[in-house]
Amino acid sequence: MANVLDLRRRIRSVKSTRQITKAMKMIAAAKLRRAQERAISARPYANMLASVIGSLMRHIDLYDPVTGDVRHPLLLGREEKQAMLIVVSGDKGFAGGFNANIAKAAFRFISDKGDEPIDIAAIGRKGRDLFRRRYGIAEFVDKKDGANQEAEEPGERDPGEAPAPEEKRRGERKERIEVAGDYPGMLDKPSFDQVAILAREVVHRYMEEELDAVYLVYNEFKSVMAQRVVVERILPVIEPGERDIKQAESMSPEEREEMARAAASAGISVREADSSEAEQEAKHFGTAEVDYIYDQPPRELLDGLLRQYVTSQIYHAVVESTAAEQAARMTAMDAATNNASEMIDSLTLTMNRVRQAAITKEIIEIVSGAAALN
Repeated sequence: MANVLDLRRRIRSVKSTRQITKAMKMIAAAKLRRAQERAISARPYANMLASVIGSLMRHIDLYDPVTGDVRHPLLLGREEKQAMLIVVSGDKGFAGGFNANIAKAAFRFISDKGDEPIDIAAIGRKGRDLFRRRYGIAEFVDKKDGANQEAEEPGERDPGEAPAPEEKRRGERKERIEVAGDYPGMLDKPSFDQVAILAREVVHRYMEEELDAVYLVYNEFKSVMAQRVVVERILPVIEPGERDIKQAESMSPEEREEMARAAASAGISVREADSSEAEQEAKHFGTAEVDYIYDQPPRELLDGLLRQYVTSQIYHAVVESTAAEQAARMTAMDAATNNASEMIDSLTLTMNRVRQAAITKEIIEIVSGAAALN
């Protein structure tokens, strides 16, 4: 059995750990508040964007009268021979099962696809590192068209600057599953401009028929108590505003209880934000029998808005995953703090017993010595 000195040292060590986990919990709670506000503020824009696209589609002949095919390539569905899976994971650990649940959903999706080739675009370092270890890395090369392509003038692009999506093409595939892109740090500070870069690449590859479908794996966040890991198809665009959920896994009752307890101790509301007013306004715009007048041609507007719609869907997944990650980290740190407190109580009880045993032993030795002298 350890002596009193060793137990005191261990108690001090656990107390230091408890201070760290408690601080991390409060930091995660503060970040969660900001992430919730960001996610809520992004919803009205996405709803109105979908309504505007719906209104435009009703004023445009989307189908070719001769062939009957959809005229815009982002609305055109085709036989799925190659897909892309955008995996939204975290950049850091200490977030409970957040990253593990995302990875499980991604692996389940890949398994369900059988022998279909899949490109993975990993948002977040955790997902990137995991998929790079398990699968290969795709190669992209600059487009070359021999004599038909004019030589690029020196100074047109910096040597270290990444080529635009239109200047790249996918190299020869070596494995069925390959990591075709990674975007670390996006969840730490979500930026619409950063998401637009990814969306531009995805849209370009889909319009060039390099991809037949694009899926998103992320943690859907409505509130601390209402979360689920979903696999959602974002391309082709079937109906703006309508979600095409392929897989969904909700939280267990135990996880809800833990999150509710952690949120209550950190002063975080567990109620889902009321966005019904903004949704009704967006719905009214899309269904109103009004012939809106647009400055640009409707087809040109539809093309730009559909691209923006894909960007908003990916951004929506990123900001909701950010909130879910901070909620998971807050819960994990709350559990770690509680465990540390229980360990301190147990070690203190053990130390008191050891100390009491030592005192009792000394008293017995003193009494025995006195009795021997008599």
